[in-house]
Amino acid sequence: MKNNLSNIKKATKYLNNDQCIGIPTETVYGLAANAYSDKATLKIYKLKKRPKKNPLIVHYYSLNDLKKDCFIDFNFLKLYKKFCPGPISFILKLKPNSCISSNVTNKKKTLAVRFPRHKLTRNLLKVLKYPLAAPSANLSKQISPVSKNDVIDEFGKKIKFVLDGGQSKVGVESTIVSLIGKPKILRLGGIERKSIEKFLINKNKVKFKKKKIVAPGQGKIHYSPGIPIRLNIKHPKSKEAFILIKERKVYKKNFFYLSKKKNLKEAAKNLYKTLRIIKKNKFKSIAVEKIPNIGFGETINDRLIRASK
Repeated sequence: MKNNLSNIKKATKYLNNDQCIGIPTETVYGLAANAYSDKATLKIYKLKKRPKKNPLIVHYYSLNDLKKDCFIDFNFLKLYKKFCPGPISFILKLKPNSCISSNVTNKKKTLAVRFPRHKLTRNLLKVLKYPLAAPSANLSKQISPVSKNDVIDEFGKKIKFVLDGGQSKVGVESTIVSLIGKPKILRLGGIERKSIEKFLINKNKVKFKKKKIVAPGQGKIHYSPGIPIRLNIKHPKSKEAFILIKERKVYKKNFFYLSKKKNLKEAAKNLYKTLRIIKKNKFKSIAVEKIPNIGFGETINDRLIRASK
């Protein structure tokens, strides 16, 4: 990881020229561009082959920066003070005079925003004069990247620069909470549902909605390694990759462990990394043992269900 001024300057130069670059966050790597530029944000969709109806998350450095573009309320401030910077995104009302490109919002009057925790990306955001639209740096519907090499695997020379921030520490995308009306979780992610519920006004139970695409990562087919996946399997086929939640005493070439001791947070962190390893090893199919549907297990199951479609 090269956390130095020259790399920040290089990243800034590309972004100021309406180019897309790869950036590290604590969740996954993002494909970033100037969120105020129509030209730059359109390049994100083209590079990712992403449907234009799927809006983008915009990354900010500070609350003062956000206030230029969005209205904020009590629920937002409560969650912001507890979890930001960190792996949580918010759907907020967009101000009429905002400079955010209509490409980012799909012409909606709301915006998905977050404050990444990764030090290198925070340093970059601090010197920029605009926020960064930055969905995951992968081709649409495929596995999200958790390292610089993953981004290069996805795009090769199609993007000119990736800011190297090492391995992503969370390893799955941010949790998205809509604060339009009653709070709703639109995407499970890097913060558990129960942790969010504790800090909302009147201890609101947060509904989990996934019908309409009003936020990133809500597509039915997503996070896919391009290999058939079977879920809740006890006994895999002989040549099938087998993903297990914790290490066993039995070691086989087709066994892949997400954690040492059934730690669901660790398992979530290792999920995409494991799927990429399996793909590179050219397995034809994947079996996954039953994952407990609690805490970060909810996030893992959400990703696997959509990857299996």
